[in-house]
Amino acid sequence: MDKFIINGGKPLKGKIEISGAKNSALPCLAATLLSSEVVILHNVPYVKDLITQRRLLEDLGATVLTPELRTHKVKAANIETFEAPYELVKTMRASVLALGPLLARFGQAKVSLPGGCAIGTRPIDLHLKAFEQLGATVSLESGDVVARAPKGRLIGADVHFEKVTVTGTENVMMAAALASGKTTIHNAAQEPEIEDLADLLNKMGARIKGAGTDQIEIEGVEALGGAEHTIIPDRIETGTFIVAAAITGGELEIKNCEPAHLKAVIEKLRETGVVIEELNPTTLLVKCGDNGLTAKDVTTEPHPLFPTDMQAQYMALMTQSEGVSTVTETIFENRFMHASELIRMGAKIEISGNTARVHGKTELMGAPVQASDLRASASLVLAALAATGETLIDRVYHIDRGYETIVKKLRNVGAEIERITDNMAMAAEEV
Repeated sequence: MDKFIINGGKPLKGKIEISGAKNSALPCLAATLLSSEVVILHNVPYVKDLITQRRLLEDLGATVLTPELRTHKVKAANIETFEAPYELVKTMRASVLALGPLLARFGQAKVSLPGGCAIGTRPIDLHLKAFEQLGATVSLESGDVVARAPKGRLIGADVHFEKVTVTGTENVMMAAALASGKTTIHNAAQEPEIEDLADLLNKMGARIKGAGTDQIEIEGVEALGGAEHTIIPDRIETGTFIVAAAITGGELEIKNCEPAHLKAVIEKLRETGVVIEELNPTTLLVKCGDNGLTAKDVTTEPHPLFPTDMQAQYMALMTQSEGVSTVTETIFENRFMHASELIRMGAKIEISGNTARVHGKTELMGAPVQASDLRASASLVLAALAATGETLIDRVYHIDRGYETIVKKLRNVGAEIERITDNMAMAAEEV
């Protein structure tokens, strides 16, 4: 199991290129199952989750070519099976996104109950209830979700989500694209990734309006065709590197990003004293202000408010901010597992229910820590970059799921970070 060794205390300076959005590329790859024609996706990040999603498409019978590293050319003309097996789904929750396209195009689908990060319950019952509203029969058989369209095709309907769900919105949007009649999704997720998926689907011939609002209208069509599409920049990677510049007292030029996709994050970080300048529509210049960082409270909310995927990184920043801040998590009930690891490094954090109280500014010291999920991994890397001495981060396979070549990117801007294997770690311990 790979690990990171980080020697902190060095301000980051230089330029960083943002990769394509993992959380957009995953549903866009799933959407290729809706057509028998070629769909070309550019700016696909080379991360573990996307490798898993590609393998899933190939296992289903699709042909996936990569003429360039970040370009995927998919043709799902000869789908041979309609099942997403447990061995793939258990490692990546987004595998459930195959359910909607398979059900819509072929009238049947079988997908194992999903796994992924251990950050709390993320039930897919909202997806399944919506599919039933579209005319499908849904059952649970030996840990698999089995869905069928009795008449061979789904039927448009009004879908009301009791709770905002990003993957649920994506799944239903893809399914409704080939349904008979009109579907309206109420209380839809409004994330930029939803808009990006709708953009791709419309290029393929779908008729979708309202993506990016809480009500999406889909007029079903008989068939979808091919398309060419470029994935949007990763807003969470952008936010992570903004924090990296601030927490190390450095200065980073962050390129190929989309500031409009993380307005709430930028606004909150500016409140704390982080200087963020827009050099052009896709480039940010980030540095810590002359007066340092000031603690500010934050609450995670669905988009367009502060995202849960930036909560762990923000908490790391608050350990280096003057004053006491409250971090409230409203999306997932078990997303403070990084707090205990930050405490091992010297942070002063008190947890009560869904609220963390962070006392800053504290001196962080390098220590052996363990990542528990994707964004927790990022928070530990950030804390290690700010800490004095050496930090050993274990279970970094989590960060491989969503951050492309993070070691290379950080080393290029001055971080002292190294990736090691278990054997190398043992050798280092012996020395």
